[in-house]
Amino acid sequence: MTTYSQPRPHSRVVVTGASSGIGAATVRLLRANGWDTVAVARREDRLAALSKETGCSYRVCDVTDAEAMRALAAELNEEAPVTAVVVNAGGAHGSDPVAEGSVEDWTWMYEVNVAGALNTTQAFLPGLREHGGDLLYLTSTAAHETYPGGAGYTAAKHAESMIPQTMRLELVGEPVRIFEVCPGMVKTEEFSLNRLGSADAAAKVYEGVTNPLVADDIADIIAYCLSRPTHVVLDRIDTRPVAQANTMVVARHKGV
Repeated sequence: MTTYSQPRPHSRVVVTGASSGIGAATVRLLRANGWDTVAVARREDRLAALSKETGCSYRVCDVTDAEAMRALAAELNEEAPVTAVVVNAGGAHGSDPVAEGSVEDWTWMYEVNVAGALNTTQAFLPGLREHGGDLLYLTSTAAHETYPGGAGYTAAKHAESMIPQTMRLELVGEPVRIFEVCPGMVKTEEFSLNRLGSADAAAKVYEGVTNPLVADDIADIIAYCLSRPTHVVLDRIDTRPVAQANTMVVARHKGV
């Protein structure tokens, strides 16, 4: 296993959306390397199981609740300064063309991906500015591409991506590093299932694809970013499986 040393003494990392997928994988990898890690999500049963498995701390909180996120940040920073936040909570609902798109789906995606990222940022930024630290945004290649049936999700991810891109300009000269990690096709247990609503539909997304990325691949990239020396920033990392050229062009093989 690759090891990731902490670039700051007493580093403490908060990971949102940590109850499954990339968030949970990131918590596991950071804890395996000895990082003080706080898992944040809505599902307490999942968080409790992750805590028992890894020894992480956890808090139940909804990123769309700005007041709750501010209270969470204040509580955690009172215990010990938070030095990094992985802004991972998000998701997709629906894959309808624009002409048939659901306003409810679009609104949900904006609230979770964009408002959730903003709430998380505003809650933890004061402490990071004071003590120095990192904000890492887990967006998507959908943040700079589009595809049929994807307008709602890509619109939300484009908007979310503007947060780190703008903050690099607004915070230049301050001791806060801004990272953005943009995965392409990642096979996790819930993303496509939640989006499409059935296991069969979710399975077709990865059908015939040799070695799609998995959550551990993205966790590895996140840990690499956070472990760089404090003068090093990786502004944006796009990552895809070898079988994927872009969102629309994917090599698929029978029997895979």
